[in-house]
Amino acid sequence: MRIPVLALALACALFAAPPALVADEGMWPIDMLDKLPWTELKAMGLELRPNQIYDGQGRGLAHAIVGLGGGTGSFVSPNGLILTNHHVAFRAIQRASTPGHNYIADGFFAASLADEIQAPGYNAWVLAGIEDVTKKVLSAVADGMSDLERHRAIERRIKELVAEAERGRDVECRIVPFYEGLQYKRFTSFVCKDVRIVYAPPASIGNYGGDVDNWMWPRHTGDFTFLRAYVGPNGAPAEYAAENVPYRPAVFLPMSARGVKENDFTMIVGFPGRTGRHTTSYGVAHLQDDFYPKRIAIFRDWLGILQEEAKRGPDAAIKAASFDQMLNNSIKNNEGMLEGFRKGTLLQKKIDTEKSFSTWLAMNPDMHAKYGDVLPAIAAVYEERNAYHEKSTLIALMTMGCQMLGAGSTLDRWSVEKTKPDIERDPGYQERDVARMKQRLRIIQMSYDPQTDRRVLRYFLGLAAELPVNQRIAAVDAALAGATGDDAAARIDAWLDRLYAGTKLGSPEERLRMFELPREELLAEGDAFVDFAAALGAEKRALEEREHATAGAFQRLGSRYIEAVMTWKGGAIYPDANGTMRLTYGRVKGYRPRDAVQYRHVTTLAGVVEKHTGEDPFDCPPGLLALAEAMDYGPYEDASIGDVPVNFLNTCDITGGNSGSPVVNGRGECVGAAFDGNYESISSDYLFLKETTRSINVESRYILFILDRLSGAKRLLEEMKIR
Repeated sequence: MRIPVLALALACALFAAPPALVADEGMWPIDMLDKLPWTELKAMGLELRPNQIYDGQGRGLAHAIVGLGGGTGSFVSPNGLILTNHHVAFRAIQRASTPGHNYIADGFFAASLADEIQAPGYNAWVLAGIEDVTKKVLSAVADGMSDLERHRAIERRIKELVAEAERGRDVECRIVPFYEGLQYKRFTSFVCKDVRIVYAPPASIGNYGGDVDNWMWPRHTGDFTFLRAYVGPNGAPAEYAAENVPYRPAVFLPMSARGVKENDFTMIVGFPGRTGRHTTSYGVAHLQDDFYPKRIAIFRDWLGILQEEAKRGPDAAIKAASFDQMLNNSIKNNEGMLEGFRKGTLLQKKIDTEKSFSTWLAMNPDMHAKYGDVLPAIAAVYEERNAYHEKSTLIALMTMGCQMLGAGSTLDRWSVEKTKPDIERDPGYQERDVARMKQRLRIIQMSYDPQTDRRVLRYFLGLAAELPVNQRIAAVDAALAGATGDDAAARIDAWLDRLYAGTKLGSPEERLRMFELPREELLAEGDAFVDFAAALGAEKRALEEREHATAGAFQRLGSRYIEAVMTWKGGAIYPDANGTMRLTYGRVKGYRPRDAVQYRHVTTLAGVVEKHTGEDPFDCPPGLLALAEAMDYGPYEDASIGDVPVNFLNTCDITGGNSGSPVVNGRGECVGAAFDGNYESISSDYLFLKETTRSINVESRYILFILDRLSGAKRLLEEMKIR
């Protein structure tokens, strides 16, 4: 299919927006920096040229930024030392912890390279290149294709282009759509597969304030951790091994001992996950009325189960910690999202925008003929999606929440996919994914508690028993045999007895052994969880047909809608975040959350002490209290506040995935790490409000102060370049 000339012209022009339209707001693709308002940025305090940030040749500071699978980090030494958030590294810290070595509670510091411990499941993705492949991807699409055919054609073409780019190279590639599929780019990365924990503060610093302070300001959290990337002795990516050596990055960031002051220019470079600022009113209505309310209710119940089980002892508590953190964070985020939707009247704003858009179409007959059907067609796709979405979501959550079912599902799916030619396998199940799948099966053990796992599955099976008639899960109904109420509960308990008594998946060795079996032999094992996963898998694959058709429809219609809006707005549109590297910039600045309240831009060590109660989550370490009482600030004191700065605010536009991103000053020095947004900014994924949207960051001087004065981590201070 030929790409419309209009689409290509708009894709080229959309970054040429006047400066007034891009200040503060927008997460800008790292390969489009030349389109930013550099005169304005220099006036704000930026001293770097565009090619010093990203030049495509591996020399800009962007190449010091690493993806950590849902979070971001940055190289801060020539020996692969990575600064990120405590909460980004938390799952690694949890997996490495035992009741005898509780690194969550006590923290961890490796006295030497030999003492650094494995961060299971973590990789460090180093950007190696970006290429626009829009023409190559969309060449697979032909007129007259159904939405399902369109989805399959694009998916296959992407796999072909990824395989082509990876062949014979020590890199991994992914191709990502921009503007709902109007544009596609291929991102190539060097992947360090051996990541180790170097330093983690105790939770009483790294998670100070816990869920009480999460998303709130003022904040006093030392949310930082140091990891290290390793490679094989030959410099190639290698799985964890004793002979591996620290990775030598081409670029690393110096740490600033000067930190920030109010109104300083700052920028954040990282991997923001997803935003939906171009979502239609139909999408917002779904999120507001269905998705978020239901998810909040489910997550609260799930969290309650984990917290009850954690009371059984330290082993159960440690193993539940990662899910506990994820659920708590998600609940508060989703609640804030709904509150922001209401306060910002987002749905009505979307409706009003679409009315204006429709009026513009009506005034331009050619545009109306081309795009007049787009919004009604998008509404119809959402209506079709509602017919299966509840069932699909519940199956996904049940598989994620129950680790035995998750393991069984991986084995079932792999046994199906590996019978196909590699190019025809579903993404995530190709040969390039085998090592990652095995690793996931192996590390389940580090967070698996049988009693907790059973209770979580029981909860989800109870929800499945209450699904509407048109969204029933046959694999569950077969076990319930039509029972309802107390009878259904009794049948679920009896079924769970059979599932857990009849499985070998609690053993990592058995999981990995079964991974190698052909499908016939796998099913012949008669493992209860594999059998349940296989029955559920047949339904999941049927659902995926519908989901893929829906995805094809959204790609087809969404790209047309964005194309039309670009014309309407004159090209001044930035792309939604999609997990790729972005730059955002702004100033260090406080805000007014409501009438008569003014928040300062910075918090201090005195504020940490002020919050101290002696009980979690405000249980400040005795050593830190002593330093504060003695006012032993060393060179980390900010003379303007007479204290050590802890956290600060800036106006940078970030979202989930940016956690751990370095905050960089105008000279290219790391002045902190982003770790949160304020409560008023949660809904900025869909509606950016310049007056109240803020990033919350841990200040570089607090990081250095904790390393030096509290932990005595001299070797890290000597390794970093501190300015």
